Amino acid sequence: MTTSSLPQPPRSRLGHAYREQLARHAPPGRPTAAARESAALTLAYRDRFLSGPAFLGETERRTVVDDLHTAYGLLRSLPERVFGGSVTALAAAVGLDPRQSALITRSARTGALLPLGRADLYHDGTGFRLLEFNITSALGGFENADINRAMLAYPPLEEFVRQHGLRYRDTLGCMVRTMYAECAPVLPTDRAPVVAVVDTAENFAVVGPRLRVFAAKLADHGVEGIACDLGELRYPGGRPTVSGRAVDVVFRYFLAEDLTDPATAALLEPLLVAVEQGRVGLFSRLDAELYGNKGTLAMLSDELHRDLFDAAELACIDRLLPWTRYVRPRTTDPGGARVGMLSYALAHRQELILKPTLLHGGNGITAGWEADAAEWENKVASAMDGPYVLQHRVRPAAEPFPADAGGVRELFLNWGIYVSGRGAGDDGYAGGFVRGSTDPAAGVVSMGSGAEVGCVFHGGDR
Repeated sequence: MTTSSLPQPPRSRLGHAYREQLARHAPPGRPTAAARESAALTLAYRDRFLSGPAFLGETERRTVVDDLHTAYGLLRSLPERVFGGSVTALAAAVGLDPRQSALITRSARTGALLPLGRADLYHDGTGFRLLEFNITSALGGFENADINRAMLAYPPLEEFVRQHGLRYRDTLGCMVRTMYAECAPVLPTDRAPVVAVVDTAENFAVVGPRLRVFAAKLADHGVEGIACDLGELRYPGGRPTVSGRAVDVVFRYFLAEDLTDPATAALLEPLLVAVEQGRVGLFSRLDAELYGNKGTLAMLSDELHRDLFDAAELACIDRLLPWTRYVRPRTTDPGGARVGMLSYALAHRQELILKPTLLHGGNGITAGWEADAAEWENKVASAMDGPYVLQHRVRPAAEPFPADAGGVRELFLNWGIYVSGRGAGDDGYAGGFVRGSTDPAAGVVSMGSGAEVGCVFHGGDR
C-alpha cells in the first residue's frame, strides 16, 4: 500500500509529509536505533518502539490541552458541585473503602495540589476522545523525551523536525517543576533537595529498577533522587530518612488502590504525620487519584449532572468524553432517555467496554466486542452497583506509519497527553507519547496488550 492511497485525516498532514520525505530520500538505518541502545529505554520498553514519531499539529495541540485543563478543573470541582464540598462523600461515591477514604481526606487538608496528569485518548478521525485521565504523580511514560532525543539521531527525522519548526516537551522536567511548586514551603534554599521516589514494597519488587532510573534522572533537574519502598523510610526526630539520608520530598508512586492493605496504611501513618507537621513534602497528595478516577468521568458524562455546568463546560464535555456511566440498574442512554442498564448493555455489547473505577493499567477491563454474550451478561450483572463504569467504545482512526521494509503500515494509537500547571509562557502542555497497535479491535491499546511505543513532536502549523 502506498502513502497516496491512504486517506489523510487533517491531523496526519505532518505524518504524510514526513513519509513523503522518507520516500524521496532515506539513508540506511532506523530511527529507533539509538533508542534500542539506551539501557533506560530498553528497561522501560524492551525493543518495542514504533518506526517513527507521532506528530501533533499546533492548533490541535492547543485545542486538546485547553479541553484537558477544562476537564481537570471540572473534576476538581466535583466535591463542591455535587457533594456539598465533601471530599469524603466523593471518595465513597467512586468506591473507595473507609480506610482509603480516611487517608485521602486527611491528605487533602495538607499542602497544594496543582494540575498534573496524563490523559489517555483515542483520535476518532474528527477529534480526541478521553478514555481515562491519570491524575497523579505516579505517571508512566516519564522517559518520553528520551525517545524524542534518540529518534533525532536519525538524520531524515532531524532534518524534518528542523525544517518544520517542530518541538517536544520534557515530561519529567514538567513533573519536577510541579513538585517544586507544590512543595515549596519545605524545600531547602541552600542545596539541592533530596527526593525519595517511593512505592510499596510489593510494587517496588517489580518496578524498582525503573524507579531507580527515575531517581537517577532527577539529577538532570537539580534534584538528588533516591528510590526505595515505603518500608525503608525511617523517622528519627519525626523526619523521614533513607539509609540515614534526610528526605525533603517523598515523590509518591504508590496509588490509592494500594491503601486497602492495613500494613501499607500503617507504614504510611508516620509519613502523613511528618507531612502534617511540615517536616517533609508529599508529591502528590493522596487525593490526586480521586479526581482522575473513572467514576468521576462518569459524573461529568452523566445526564443527571448537566445542569451543574455552563454552556462552555458542557461543550467541552460533549467534545471530549464518550458516553460513560456508573453500572446501576437504571441509566440514561446517549439520547438522554431512561433505560435499564443491563438491557442496554446487552443490546449494545459491541459498542461498550466495562471498567473498574479503582484499578489502572487496563486491569479488570472487559471489552464487550471481545466477550461472548453470556460472559458479557455475567460481567455486567456482577458489576451492578459496584465500582464499575460502562463506556461507549471509541474507534481510533488508522494512522499510517513508515514500515521498516518500506511503504507504510496502519496503526491505531493510544495518545498519552500530559498536562501540568499553567503560567507565564506555559500553556500547560507537558509532553506526549503514543502506544500503537495493528489491531483495530484492541480493547485497550497498551504495552500490556502488545503495543509499541513512540514519541510525539508538536508544532508545524505553518
